[in-house]
Amino acid sequence: MTATMLQEGDGWRLGWNEEREPFKALVGGEYWALELTQNEFEDLRRLGQQLAQTMTAMATELMPDERIACEQETAQLWIEAEGFYHSYGLRFILLHGRGGEGAWPATVVPAVLDGLARIKVF
Repeated sequence: MTATMLQEGDGWRLGWNEEREPFKALVGGEYWALELTQNEFEDLRRLGQQLAQTMTAMATELMPDERIACEQETAQLWIEAEGFYHSYGLRFILLHGRGGEGAWPATVVPAVLDGLARIKVF
């Protein structure tokens, strides 16, 4: 049985195929796509959720029109949220092995974060 999932919307897509090695995950935007290892995907998901929580927590510290950039990093991945606490884009860069980077605009980030949370990594 193949454990494959694909979620997509306007300007984003996320996929998971348990049987693919070593690149089990697919992440993409409107004009780009990149395969990730399970560890890279787990880092992207975890750090994306942490940055979302940080941006929400900053609401009480910022003026309504004030922009902010927050970033996090692991040995494999760097990720940044940039924009307003309620509307921000996400950008990531692979740091180990092959090169690659991707970004989602603020208009699709809520759907991307929801999709990342719903993909079950086995």
